[in-house]
Amino acid sequence: MKFTLRQMEVFVAVAQQESVSRAAEALSLSQSATSTALGELERQFDCKLFDRAGKRLTLNALGRQVLPQAVALLDRGSEIESLLNGKSAFGSLDLGATLTIGNYLATLLIGTFMQRQPDCRVRLHVHNTAHVVQRIAHYELDLGLIEGDCQHPDIEVQPWMEDELVVFCAPQHPLAKAGPVDLRQLSSEAWILREQGSGTRLTFDQAMRHHLEPLNIRLELEHTEAIKRAVESGLGIGCISRLALRDAFRRGSLVPVETPQLDLRRQFYFIWHRQKYQTASMREFLDLCRSETAGISRSDEIVLPMIP
Repeated sequence: MKFTLRQMEVFVAVAQQESVSRAAEALSLSQSATSTALGELERQFDCKLFDRAGKRLTLNALGRQVLPQAVALLDRGSEIESLLNGKSAFGSLDLGATLTIGNYLATLLIGTFMQRQPDCRVRLHVHNTAHVVQRIAHYELDLGLIEGDCQHPDIEVQPWMEDELVVFCAPQHPLAKAGPVDLRQLSSEAWILREQGSGTRLTFDQAMRHHLEPLNIRLELEHTEAIKRAVESGLGIGCISRLALRDAFRRGSLVPVETPQLDLRRQFYFIWHRQKYQTASMREFLDLCRSETAGISRSDEIVLPMIP
């Protein structure tokens, strides 16, 4: 072969970062070494893999064809390296999870996975749905566990389990004991919601799409715990996953508000790039997630064992 694995590694990093300097930083190489490796790869085959606009490099048609093959080659190389080192083929796993899943499910599932595969190095990146989808599309993550809609043409989407949002308030709030609440009553309240781009906000906005009056959105926050604290403090009412609220509901520090006019159901999904090589780690983790949640009709019914 005329190319080396190092050249493929540099090519993938530049494709993901769209910059030689950022790729060099990600690979812990000098900018000169990174630029040289990419230049040699293109010269050896008398081809161009990127369109260059100033310092920004974007994949051209050939580069887009090569990228999934290069990522698969590096993934297979990593598995071979693990075997040669006397370990299992479960070398590494880069996961992306949205906030509800990342904060309330993923860490326990990862703990169980690592007990089964102690040689595997797992990295968890917690972001909103839009960010996880973007990183999956750029081959920066192996798997995504998301709670929002994904329509990206290059991404495989598989349903996992149902989840449900719930409107909630502090126990001293007038809605706490109001019984069923209609949209007119909700429109007069101050809301504390997740940010645009999150799966939670998308589900909420879809549920409210027939309500024509603008809502009084007092705060938009990126973290569910911050929303819970703000609602507990009496700043307004919120709407997040019932899974994220189950402990607060048991303690009585927050209470659900009955909203029969709102359909707040949604799905959790697994996502990965359609052209991504399915490593042993990916297959094993997917199987574990499915087995640990088999028979569960809704996310807040899950009882996962605590990892000692």
